Amino acid sequence: MNCRQASRLLSEALDHRLRPADRLRLRLHLLMCTGCTRFGRQVRFMQRASRQYIPGGAKPGKPD
Repeated sequence: MNCRQASRLLSEALDHRLRPADRLRLRLHLLMCTGCTRFGRQVRFMQRASRQYIPGGAKPGKPD
């Protein structure tokens, strides 16, 4: 697996569960590649941050 394939799988993993074979290939790649490991952390951080942002300061699930 190369870095381009790994970054695609890291992005796909945000939206749905990866197949077991893809998860294994990705884990093996991440053990060897610090750049992709860092990219994965950044993508997960951005996902968490974007879920917390709601315009106007409204709380999730509570109408204004």
